[in-house]
Amino acid sequence: MSRFLNPRFETLEVYTPGEQPQDQVYTKLNTNESPYPAAPEVVAAIDAEQVRNLRLYSDPECRPLIAKLAEVYGLSPAQVFVSNGSDDILNFAFMAFSGQPGRAAFPDVTYGFYQVFADLHQVTATVIPLQPDFSVRVDDYLNLDQMIVLANPNAQVGCALPRQDMERIIASNPDHVVVVDEAYVDFGAESCVPLIDHYPNLLVVQTFSKSRSLAGARLGFALGSAELIADLNRIKYSTNPYNVNRLTMAAGVAALEAQAYYDANSQKIQATRAWTVRELERLGFTVIPSQANFVLAGHSRVDGETIYRELKRRGILVRHFTPVRIANFNRITIGSQEQMELLVRTLGELV
Repeated sequence: MSRFLNPRFETLEVYTPGEQPQDQVYTKLNTNESPYPAAPEVVAAIDAEQVRNLRLYSDPECRPLIAKLAEVYGLSPAQVFVSNGSDDILNFAFMAFSGQPGRAAFPDVTYGFYQVFADLHQVTATVIPLQPDFSVRVDDYLNLDQMIVLANPNAQVGCALPRQDMERIIASNPDHVVVVDEAYVDFGAESCVPLIDHYPNLLVVQTFSKSRSLAGARLGFALGSAELIADLNRIKYSTNPYNVNRLTMAAGVAALEAQAYYDANSQKIQATRAWTVRELERLGFTVIPSQANFVLAGHSRVDGETIYRELKRRGILVRHFTPVRIANFNRITIGSQEQMELLVRTLGELV
């Protein structure tokens, strides 16, 4: 590393994104992207006029997009924040809401960026083990006296808590922000958005990357009390006011207007997920119950790393993690029916 780097960052363990190899064409089931393209309305929205206007800065207030999100989710525009992907919002949340000195609680098996953000902002992390079945134990998060960050469904596992359990956690921590990361909520889980007007400490973070097929556009949004959204805007205007570009903003509005298309895709993904789980279990895999667009699966006779490497050698990418609790598992994105049939056939040969 450079001799110019601030010593504070020398020991920072960075987040490792899912691999994007370019050496051949792969069946990509490792980064939880949608197998379906963006809606036709989105394609039409990125027209020549939008491209010509790239010479102009985007609207820093993101007014059309925020107005549409407020309409869709039944909130006021003052309760909506948008940014360059939900990771940007999570970063801001660790900056803004972890207190002084900073403290934040999250599970031991979850989205890896939480620990990175905690380290980056010198936040002391309270890492709470998941249950043996990889579920969150609600009582572990009651009256914690610190910021809480929970992915629901959980980002590496797929398990989700019902809204009433999430409400217990939110209600028991009234003086601290509870961040609910709902990146995968559209695949069968219950959203906490209906709780926002009842709990000023609740911040719900969602993304256009998964169910709305816009991972490459980088667009995330947060919903919460006007007070929390104003805090996020304070951070935004202190870092990058033009954090959503013109093309992404147009794509986001068009995607919200094509919700029926994305709802149908979500139903297809959920049906394919159910088929995939049945087939993996038939092959002897243990599959953690999932309400996301992926499953976590492990086999008793072939270790997770071997399965990952052999699949990659055969042109199929899945995600393998090294922490001990999930080292024997692989996270498998639910692709198209054809992609999952290829995966199952290939795994049948391996196991």
